[in-house]
Amino acid sequence: MITIRSATPEDYRAIQEVAHQTWPVTFGEILSAPQIAYMLDRMYSLSALWEQVEERNHVFLLAEEEGSCLGYLSYELSYAGTAKTKIHKIYVLPATQGKGVGKHLLSQAEQIARDNGNNVLTLNVNRYNKAVQFYQKLGFAIIGSEDIDIGNGFLMEDYILEKTLL
Repeated sequence: MITIRSATPEDYRAIQEVAHQTWPVTFGEILSAPQIAYMLDRMYSLSALWEQVEERNHVFLLAEEEGSCLGYLSYELSYAGTAKTKIHKIYVLPATQGKGVGKHLLSQAEQIARDNGNNVLTLNVNRYNKAVQFYQKLGFAIIGSEDIDIGNGFLMEDYILEKTLL
């Protein structure tokens, strides 16, 4: 049975492990190996995770089964002063994709958003990521695109997706 819980600093290593197992599979055909390494370090070092939680008010949820971390999602309530909850990250171990783990994580984020008066979920996804269709099946719509310079000569080429919560 899959359970969802809020992460603590003791879970940062598990988040790192999932990221390092997931990113090469997810982005290997989209991004260069140097960009993947750069982004993993930039977003998943222990200091980066601490800063996201403690300074940027991101909350990580873990999906677990029998004590093993299957994936995670991070969100931020009332993003940029709006009634939107921003999903910053959502990754599920490749071996468990297609088993409903991502849907469980997103469902929990939806409920948290509603409970806090937010009526929209928003997220960015790489324009070439197969997950675009996953989000669309769950009711997200592409509302725009943006290119984000992340330094070191690298660019994130994303769609912006939103889902209105009823």
